[in-house]
Amino acid sequence: MSLREISISLPNRPGTLARVARTLAKDRINVAAISVDSTPSKGRVRLIVNDPDRALKLLSAAGYGAEVREMIAVHLEDRAGSFLRVLEILAQEKVNLQSVAILVAREGNQTLAALSTDDLRRARKVLAAAGFASQRAERIVSNADLLASAPTIPSESVALLL
Repeated sequence: MSLREISISLPNRPGTLARVARTLAKDRINVAAISVDSTPSKGRVRLIVNDPDRALKLLSAAGYGAEVREMIAVHLEDRAGSFLRVLEILAQEKVNLQSVAILVAREGNQTLAALSTDDLRRARKVLAAAGFASQRAERIVSNADLLASAPTIPSESVALLL
């Protein structure tokens, strides 16, 4: 099962991100990971949610243009240089990294990270060969059950957290 990230461009104005969060929270879409960066005029929000198909429908109905990107889950040793090794393997194979999300999920004593690249099939192959990617890690962090073991946060709290 794949992991997908939703990306949205928004105007950089107070309350804009809260409206996105409210749209998702009122229909109980859980946000597992979020990244926001901006310029003075616009922002880019990347989300990993438990139900990306339903989130896309909700966001589209609310007038937000969203893109979806498939990601690969890799496991990292909890030590300096582990992520660097993943980056070096991708660079050596000329696979361009597009986004990264460090996930709360863990596999044993390893942290899981989600990556999107310009060549996911090749990235999956070379990282699996190097021992970083595994089908087990991919199953652990599918969108549907990413938050299965996390405590439930009331939907009205999501806007406060964001």
